Amino acid sequence: MNRKELEKRNVAENLDALMNLDPRGYGVCRILYAGSRSAMGEPLAMAAAERLCETVKDGDLVYILTGFILLPHKDPEMDGMVSSLLLARSLVLAFGAKPVIVCPEECVEPVKKCAGVVGLHIYEDVDAVREFPHSMGVLSFTKNSLRAKIDGEWLMEKALPSAVISVEAPGANCYGIYHNAVGKDVSDLEAKSDILWEMLRKKGILNIAIGDLGNEIGMGTIGEHITRYVPFTGKGECICGCKGGILAASRADHVITATCSDWGCYALMAALAYLKRDMEILHREEMEGELMRAASRCGLVDMTGSLLPGIDGFDIALNTGIVSLMRQCTTYAVCCSYHSEHWFQPVIEKGFFKERG
Repeated sequence: MNRKELEKRNVAENLDALMNLDPRGYGVCRILYAGSRSAMGEPLAMAAAERLCETVKDGDLVYILTGFILLPHKDPEMDGMVSSLLLARSLVLAFGAKPVIVCPEECVEPVKKCAGVVGLHIYEDVDAVREFPHSMGVLSFTKNSLRAKIDGEWLMEKALPSAVISVEAPGANCYGIYHNAVGKDVSDLEAKSDILWEMLRKKGILNIAIGDLGNEIGMGTIGEHITRYVPFTGKGECICGCKGGILAASRADHVITATCSDWGCYALMAALAYLKRDMEILHREEMEGELMRAASRCGLVDMTGSLLPGIDGFDIALNTGIVSLMRQCTTYAVCCSYHSEHWFQPVIEKGFFKERG
């Protein structure tokens, strides 16, 4: 292990720890992290960021699948949507990429209205996104499972991305049923973007899945662990009658689990900022707060159903606090670690990190 490897490892551990802080105290995030960390074998956000850096080039399309429609109001959830917009900005800054958000039809207008908050022009035409700088796209995806493969084939023929990232996007269980967190059937409400996901995976497209419970795209990767420890995920534990549980059947090559999906996405962006040595890639606290306010005014709801700005029950203050901590930890490593330069080699020579891989 050398100095660079030691620093990167510890920044990576910091980001994973921050995205899994547990203000609620019931521990599901820590259960998920134990499973995802074991499956991936390394810190989650940094590993996914490294794969993006190896894969995404200037002008490449990147699909971001997101958008969970919640009962009882049948409104889009803020978690996933906020970070997807910010991730689009990060991908433009980090790679010159062309991000396209793929979401349910209810999310299209909120994305269009909020894109300006992250400084990007917004188009519903992929060709326009490719042509114009500082741009992102948004496309609605069908809720008809019979139609999803046809639409997916059309989209892939028109525009094949170099990577696909899902953020709090619903995934069907082994019987094709989509569930909310407590096991109700919400299949009629949700876009069938997990079908597009599987088609892209079969094409060998880099895929990164971000979730916070188990009913999101890609969480089948750690399905055995989830069904053992997370309520409502096992066979017969959902309340809709399908007896399949809420666990999404789809799998992913790279999984990030966090307390809420947005926090996992922020850690991914912070890791990109670290690897690129450019802290502008991770948004500032002010943009986080402004975007949450704008999203709530566009009809996105907290998981509680409230129209006040909130992500999985966490208000603006807590979310900006998480972003602030991620920024400060990463900025120090990028800009100020020379203050501790004399410590690195002696720590390496003592062998603690060598013994633990």
